[in-house]
Amino acid sequence: MPSRLKLDLSPTQQQELESLRDHSARPYLRERAAALLKIAAGQSGLATARQGLLRARRPETVYTWVKRYRAQGVAGLTVQPGRGRKPAFSPSPSRRRQRA
Repeated sequence: MPSRLKLDLSPTQQQELESLRDHSARPYLRERAAALLKIAAGQSGLATARQGLLRARRPETVYTWVKRYRAQGVAGLTVQPGRGRKPAFSPSPSRRRQRA
């Protein structure tokens, strides 16, 4: 049986995550901070992913958030540059020069 996912937080880290959960302008950061706080409180990663958030997530997603938080702190919770959908169409450089 795999060991239960644990996250031990110092009082400073706890306060930092609570502040992020309650006051961040980015909804995805609020969600990730809430998930980490629930895991730190003893809830399993599976229960947090399936029922503990506003929207159900894959357990692997929540586990990734924990791993990134352990490695990088709060900075690991942000969306990394280069992620997301790329433009479907980009005008050629010669067409851009003609417009300018």
